[in-house]
Amino acid sequence: MKKIIFILILVVSVVTVKAQKSEINWMSLEEAVQAQAQNPKKIMMDVYTSWCGPCKMLDKNTFQNPDVVKYVNENYYAVKFNAEGKEQINFKETVFNNPNYDPRKTGRNAQHELAAALKISAYPTIVFFNENGDTLLPVPGYKTPSQLELYLKLFFNDDHQTINDQKQWDQYQKDFVFEFKS
Repeated sequence: MKKIIFILILVVSVVTVKAQKSEINWMSLEEAVQAQAQNPKKIMMDVYTSWCGPCKMLDKNTFQNPDVVKYVNENYYAVKFNAEGKEQINFKETVFNNPNYDPRKTGRNAQHELAAALKISAYPTIVFFNENGDTLLPVPGYKTPSQLELYLKLFFNDDHQTINDQKQWDQYQKDFVFEFKS
């Protein structure tokens, strides 16, 4: 009887820990575009490299934040894209590769053609796409949960469509009510 109770407690503990550790539902860009065809949502793409310190901080500090995880999973298709990776990507009727990728390199590698097409020049960069897969804006640099919240809600609510100049952007940021806990 004690064994059964111990096993039940162990199972409940494991399930509880797994439930508490929520994660963003990452997918490939091709999977996100296919999902958009069934259920239109915007895409948030994390463009990273394996050697990038701020990219690792973004993963650890921001993409593990429960408020970020919940908001992204509910409102976006989340894509992880290694900007120096070797995978072939079909996007918008174009095939993107990394022909100069060198598997012997352990640090920096050649930039993927998709990263170049998106004009990515810093890592990490978070790229937002609309429901049709059109690029809205690349947002370079590490972002805290609160800093990312501003952009997540800006694009989800289509508020970016009403901002036409720096003055409006400054006012939007000033009026923004932050809700995510850091």
